[in-house]
Amino acid sequence: MELLCGIDEAGRGPLAGPVTAGAVILSEDFPTGILKDSKKLSAKRREEILKIIFLKALSYGVGWVWPQEIDQVNIHRASLLAMERAFYHLSLKPNRTLVDGKFLPDLPVPALAVIGGDDKIPQIMAASILAKVARDRWMIRHSWIEGEYGFEKHKGYPTAEHRRICLNLGPSSIQRRSFSISSS
Repeated sequence: MELLCGIDEAGRGPLAGPVTAGAVILSEDFPTGILKDSKKLSAKRREEILKIIFLKALSYGVGWVWPQEIDQVNIHRASLLAMERAFYHLSLKPNRTLVDGKFLPDLPVPALAVIGGDDKIPQIMAASILAKVARDRWMIRHSWIEGEYGFEKHKGYPTAEHRRICLNLGPSSIQRRSFSISSS
C-alpha cells in the first residue's frame, strides 16, 4: 500500500505569530468528499473536519516556525522549514509526498510540488485544514496573554485594525520584526 503524504502551510502573510505546516497521510476509507482548501471553509467547518482527520487519518504532524526564526531566515525558508518539521512529526513514513505550492522542503522521500494542490489533492486539503486550525488556535490562545492586540479576531494577519493597534501600542512579543507594519 502506498502511503501518500500531503503537506501545506498556513500563516505566510501575517505580521505576527508562527508559520505553521500540516502533514497528513489519509486512510483508504477517509471521506475525501468533505475536504476543501481550508480558505474555502468556515472556521466552524474546519474544526468539524479536523476532528474527522484526527479520527481517520493514518498519521498527521504539525510543524512550527516562530517569529524570531522567520526574521532570521525569511518567510519563504521558514515555510519550507515548517513543512519539514511537520513531516518529521508523522508517526508513519510515507512513500511519497505532495506539497502545495511551487517549492519543496528538504524531505527524505520523493516529493512533488503541486501549484493549487490545496484545492485539488485530498491529502494536501487535509494538511491545509490541520495547519490553519492549529495556527488559528495558537493565535487565539496567545490573545489570552496579549489581549490588547486582538489576535483572536485577526490571527495576526495585516488587517487595518491590526496595523492600527501595532502603531499605537508598538509591536507585540510575537511580531515578525522583518515585516512592515505600515500599510504602504
